[in-house]
Amino acid sequence: MAWPLRPLQQLQQRLGALGFPESSPQAHCRTALSSAPALESAVGDLAQQLQAGAGRPADLALVFCSTAYATDLQRLLPLLRQAIPSQRWIGCAGGGVVGTGADGQPHELEQQPGISVSLLWLPGAQLQLFQVQGDDLPDLDGPSQAWADWVGGNPEGVHSMLLFIDPGCPAINDLISGLDYAYPDAAKVGGIAGQHNASHGSLLVDNQVVGGAVGCLISGSWRIDPVVAQGCKPIGPVFEVEQAERNVVQRLSSADQQGTPVACLQGILEGLEPRERELVRHSLFLGVAKNSFQLGGDDDPPAFLVRNLIGVDPRTGSVAVGERLRVGQRVQFQLRDADASRQEQRQLLSQQRRRQAQPLAALLFACLGRGEGLYGKPDGDVQACREQFAAVPVAGAFCNGEIGPVAGVTHLHGYTASWGFLVPNPGGTGGDNS
Repeated sequence: MAWPLRPLQQLQQRLGALGFPESSPQAHCRTALSSAPALESAVGDLAQQLQAGAGRPADLALVFCSTAYATDLQRLLPLLRQAIPSQRWIGCAGGGVVGTGADGQPHELEQQPGISVSLLWLPGAQLQLFQVQGDDLPDLDGPSQAWADWVGGNPEGVHSMLLFIDPGCPAINDLISGLDYAYPDAAKVGGIAGQHNASHGSLLVDNQVVGGAVGCLISGSWRIDPVVAQGCKPIGPVFEVEQAERNVVQRLSSADQQGTPVACLQGILEGLEPRERELVRHSLFLGVAKNSFQLGGDDDPPAFLVRNLIGVDPRTGSVAVGERLRVGQRVQFQLRDADASRQEQRQLLSQQRRRQAQPLAALLFACLGRGEGLYGKPDGDVQACREQFAAVPVAGAFCNGEIGPVAGVTHLHGYTASWGFLVPNPGGTGGDNS
């Protein structure tokens, strides 16, 4: 369901038609972060931080709040909309909140109350909010236009999508696949909202609290550059799947090794340091290459989708993986720990900095298993971002699953930091944000 034009937008268009053109504002972002435990106090704090220089209503307000406010969630947007001018509102509740406060420093608020608001002015961008229910999906084998009609947004020119899904939404993977089908050129970034015990959903759009899924289609002069940091380092060679049945891998081969997955892993263990061998006991994953024919060079590393190992058959040496495998697919064992996560994320963010010197804003959707529990101290992910982008405002949430692309296909991840960098889109067509 797409949102119609607001009365303010209609007035702006009429004034323009009468010869009173709107001034051309500069793109900018204003952020606020509050940890006040009472909702009214938090909203007042946010409004005070955002008051200076507000002027023209923002084109888009992003709101992320912790599930500590779950019982008051239905009052949040009406209070914010009364105090802060913006044409569109979207966001979600999360297990924690990422935001940039009055001191200009980004923070990750975990296991405590927190509300983050980011106001975006994006001249030349076209933004369209949508909200759908997830219990009556169009057919994935049918025409893609059926999905676009279901969403209510024309796919033409859409290059980016913010996407938030309620944890109670059924068939989440099919929903993500369908949105990829309908909007194949759109980079999708977001997450699964936080769970709570209140009777309503976890998603925020316009002035409502809803379930299902909500999103924002973006076209025109601004886009989202996705960066998906899965937090792992590879161990051992890249194997080819020789035998598999659904999600169970039975035999692997490489130039130097072949046999069951368990036998191949035992061979890898011999070359690992003691600390790495200890990590194998509780932090072992499998990377599944999304392109079986080209694994990339030094500047184009393999695009592996990291998946859980969910079972081992000691009789046959087979392993069950949280992804369906096929014969000929490339895989590589992976270890996840704080050091691997830091190293991978720094590399990916450094690559993003070389592509785009200074984004307008950064959005972070991080797994609940990251944060202080992974790094041993707060603000681990946002500080990695600040190492590359010294002044960029950061906002987002800790999610029950992170949404982002690997090798051009959108996936639902775990233990991941899914970043979205808001950057100019030089070839984009200008628009009026209607």
